[in-house]
Amino acid sequence: MIWNIDPVLLHLGALEIRYYGVFFALGLFLAYQVCRKLVIKKKLNLETLDTLAVYLIIGLIVGARLGHIVFYELDYYLANPEQILQVWKGGLASHGAAIGLLVSYGIFLWRHKKVKIFEYADLIVVGAGLPVSLIRLGNFFNSELYGRVTDMPWAVTFSRVDELARHPSQLYEFGMGAILFVIMLTVWTKTHKTAKPGFFVGFFFTIYFAMRFTVEFFKEFPLHENFFNLTTGQMLSLPFFLVGLVLLFRKDYKKA
Repeated sequence: MIWNIDPVLLHLGALEIRYYGVFFALGLFLAYQVCRKLVIKKKLNLETLDTLAVYLIIGLIVGARLGHIVFYELDYYLANPEQILQVWKGGLASHGAAIGLLVSYGIFLWRHKKVKIFEYADLIVVGAGLPVSLIRLGNFFNSELYGRVTDMPWAVTFSRVDELARHPSQLYEFGMGAILFVIMLTVWTKTHKTAKPGFFVGFFFTIYFAMRFTVEFFKEFPLHENFFNLTTGQMLSLPFFLVGLVLLFRKDYKKA
């Protein structure tokens, strides 16, 4: 398959509307709608959810952008600082997003002390697979975060990059996010009445970052020879995966 689509969906004068931005916004919107339904079902406060959503969106974007800059292209952005704010062109790191979300959620809890730690977090992660999935579709339209060279029959040649046939790793992660959403929603539907606080956060962290670790084997990222030939993404996935296991299997559950 030859992939050479223009990443810009519409030109409105000097304004460019990119597929990436459309998919990004759609993913957040759908995740919010899912979370809203779950909040209603759990009889929690929708106004609190709306306030929390503002914190999380800011944390997501800032964390994802800084994560990409620091973890992957620090030298480039130091040389081109005017591009730091151009998030609509791509360049967001999921691990940075996770850190940004945790920090913003912590700030929210600090300012809203009556909210229990996992009260909303266990709901938010249920819909998180949707933006994970759709953002990767945006990466595919941007011809970025592509995979390693391969001769597999479903290989894609990103003509805007080079003429080599590569793993469409963005589509792998698109499917990964969709599967993750189905798993999370199914498990939540069947177990939310009896699950302990923090179970769904732990379940999400464990499943998502295990998937993310695996898909990195197909991405065109440099390996760290001093760290078992792992990619940066794999190294960053391990701490989150371990945190997920701790949340899943810790015994001293309290009403958090």
